[in-house]
Amino acid sequence: MAIQILIVDDDDITRESLATILDARGFECTQAVNGKKGLEKLKSQEFDVVIKDIEMPVMNGLDFLAAANQLPTRASFIFITAYASVQTAIEALRKGAYDYLLKPLNFEDLAIKVQKLIEHKELVHENQILRQELNSQYDFSNFIGESPAIQKVFATIKKVSDSESNVLITGNSGSGKELVARALHYNSPHRTGRFVAVNCGAITETLIESELFGHKKGSFTGAVADKDGLFQAAHRGTLFLDEIGEMSLAAQTKMLRAIETQEILPVGSTRPIQVHVRIIAATNVDLEKRIAEGLFRDDLFYRLNVIEIKLPSLKERREDIPLLVHHFIKKYNRQMNKSITTVNPGLMQALIGRDWKGEVRELENYIERSMIFSVGNELSADNMPMDSVAVVKGVTPPAGLALKQAVEEFERGYILAELAKCGYHRGKTARSLGIGEATLYRKMSQLAIDDRQLV
Repeated sequence: MAIQILIVDDDDITRESLATILDARGFECTQAVNGKKGLEKLKSQEFDVVIKDIEMPVMNGLDFLAAANQLPTRASFIFITAYASVQTAIEALRKGAYDYLLKPLNFEDLAIKVQKLIEHKELVHENQILRQELNSQYDFSNFIGESPAIQKVFATIKKVSDSESNVLITGNSGSGKELVARALHYNSPHRTGRFVAVNCGAITETLIESELFGHKKGSFTGAVADKDGLFQAAHRGTLFLDEIGEMSLAAQTKMLRAIETQEILPVGSTRPIQVHVRIIAATNVDLEKRIAEGLFRDDLFYRLNVIEIKLPSLKERREDIPLLVHHFIKKYNRQMNKSITTVNPGLMQALIGRDWKGEVRELENYIERSMIFSVGNELSADNMPMDSVAVVKGVTPPAGLALKQAVEEFERGYILAELAKCGYHRGKTARSLGIGEATLYRKMSQLAIDDRQLV
């Protein structure tokens, strides 16, 4: 669709000349002889650009702009002005105009300005779309899980996302700590800033200070130019410190100072730099144990652990596995151009019953590999590689049940089998299942398991 331009000028020669030049460039021009008629056209039609003489008898530029700003228009405004009215044009810029041109007009310059304006608008629009897609990707509605354990996490994320407080996310590797961190960022006041992630365990001790705080040229061998650190890159945004437990004590000391003072000192510099950054840290190790071992500073721990979000393992939320499986199937159907719609019941029970040491990341990896080898509309173990999921024996629910009922039947049978194996000792059974005793009691109550009648 052609770019729509409205030309508002009471000088017939100027107006017609502008229209001729712009039409020749592929733009579609509409003309108006004064501001009042131009405003009427702006009300009835959508334009991309409005070009108007700022000094006109019926409606001057500022009055026209004020009236246009009340309309739901996406148009950008370029004003034409004489030297005597430059101050008025500058005032128009303050009130939202894009640019102004001085008389006598250079029509070629004007055409170039219009072209650059259109390219700028298209770039802004693309960025808005990309940002919306990115924000929607980490919208709370995209979180998968209905179990009480994960719903508690979702509720906490919603409560703290608007906060400026630092957050510590704990959980096993692969449980989705970075996904939670990104959700916190993209649903927070810092969403317009950058989300900068750094794996503290992947940077050598000699380089981590330079990576975090930057350095000045010549401050060490190899520092051939000034370099901004990750704190500066995350200014007015979020800095995600993954595997914070692997950070050296020396780096922890400088990290603590940066968090407390909101300023950093690049390597080789004597001038501190102010930064405003929200810190989200994550770890899969017990930091309090590290503190007791002298490997982690307790004062840094308290600074990071203002709010803790503990992610449950898949052992604690097995009822979410079918939801995750179908979510990953939809994802890889799009990527692989496949049309898998169902999962073989036996395979689903095997997926629910398996202990996923790599958590959600391992489950997703398995589904992706499985879909590569699968044919037809059903995901099954028939066409899978030899390292496919081992089938859980003796705990198969009857066919024809709804998904929720099938999951409950599987859990009931699985818990009963573990109770029998552990001599109906609830403590041993909970440890065998990898859950707390309170969770086991709650599950037994929900699934109507009375082990006293089974001894």
